[in-house]
Amino acid sequence: MGAQVEFPANRTRILQALTVVTVLGMILTFYLALFYAGTDVEQGNVQRIFYVHVGAFTGGATAFFITVVAGIVYLVTRNRAWDHLALASVEVGLPLMTITLITGAVWARPIWNTWWTGDPRLNSMAVMWLLYAAYLTLRSALPNPDRRARLASVYGILAFVSVIYVFIVIRVRTDTLHPVVIGPSPVNPSAKGEFEVRTDLHIGLTLGIGSIFWMLTAITLMWYRLRMESVAERVETLKMRLLSQQ
Repeated sequence: MGAQVEFPANRTRILQALTVVTVLGMILTFYLALFYAGTDVEQGNVQRIFYVHVGAFTGGATAFFITVVAGIVYLVTRNRAWDHLALASVEVGLPLMTITLITGAVWARPIWNTWWTGDPRLNSMAVMWLLYAAYLTLRSALPNPDRRARLASVYGILAFVSVIYVFIVIRVRTDTLHPVVIGPSPVNPSAKGEFEVRTDLHIGLTLGIGSIFWMLTAITLMWYRLRMESVAERVETLKMRLLSQQ
């Protein structure tokens, strides 16, 4: 009778196990970042924030890629569950990208002597963030559910171009100060903040493990967000039923 939604028991157990693995993995990630990875010779301890910076970007990019997949499947099947997944992935990915922006600015202050500069990587990252913020605004501005889901799917697919550009810009532009984290910049050897991944196994291992668990964090949060959406739909259905009886 109430707004309670019954979820399949086997899926609940999987989600619970995934939650435990994610929490333990993030604890491990922060331990590795603080105590296992060596201190960078040139950057000092501020370099450690990049384990959060890179990991959050990886998690956010994973969420936005799921938006693309969910959008394509929705356009083919018109199954609203895929539209819900697309929305959940943006709602999770955008905060993760916010963490990326904030940690990047904190890292840039001692390394570049400024919080923000007109660097192609920074500007493209800001544009990407605004595009996905606009995705949420677009959805809230369209009252028709079918039209909203259709347009949001197309928008979510096209917006992923900005994620790809953010990833490749430091590999194709010669006027960026942002380092290519793994290996030297192929176009700008003077990029400030290169990591010692090639010479320090601890740094590379920490980056790799951290990125994996940030991806799991994104997936876990999306799953919980989908369950919240199911409860919200149940509440809305009950509300409409009660109103129709008055």
